[in-house]
Amino acid sequence: MDKKKTYNRIAWIYDFLDQSFEQNRYKPLRPLIMDGLSGALLDAGVGTGRNFPYYPDTCEVTGIDLSPAMLERARRRKEELGTAVDLREMNVLELEFADDSFDSVISTFLFCVLDTEHQQPALEQLARVCRPGGTIRILEYAISEDPLRRFIMKLWRPWVRFAYGAEFDRNTEQYLDAAGLDLIEKKFLYKDIIKLLTVRPKPPVPIFSR
Repeated sequence: MDKKKTYNRIAWIYDFLDQSFEQNRYKPLRPLIMDGLSGALLDAGVGTGRNFPYYPDTCEVTGIDLSPAMLERARRRKEELGTAVDLREMNVLELEFADDSFDSVISTFLFCVLDTEHQQPALEQLARVCRPGGTIRILEYAISEDPLRRFIMKLWRPWVRFAYGAEFDRNTEQYLDAAGLDLIEKKFLYKDIIKLLTVRPKPPVPIFSR
């Protein structure tokens, strides 16, 4: 599925479709993602700018997205809120930043959208642009272990796939080690279906010479 086309198609109605989830699920979680962050911050998959009200004052923020239509919505929100953020059209698989450009990286529901074969390459890019010792926080969905909740999520799956090109069960943490990232913490923020992964670039392997 062409993700760019998908989000260009849905951008004009995205916030409307997402509104009930935003109010009842996502809004209380966004400040938790930002907690303690400072310095240069990359918002990977900025979308229509739902994170804008929660950026710490201590951060200089760059937001990227693949979809021009989604970015146009984000620019409108930026003007409405007066948010200090540099918005750029960019593919997370081909980040146009130098190594170690950011003190921290956040990603809210981006990895739910990325196909299986793109999970590790995207993580490798985030690891590359995040400075040693920096923090990467990834918010994403997981399939519930509760039978009823799991059943409901499976009923939603075809719509989520069609509308957003997304899945509930990407299990992004399985790609972290190969991408050069250490898992610092994994915790559920909403029932057992929305989880936050806090990861960090692996320290470089020392090279010894005689």
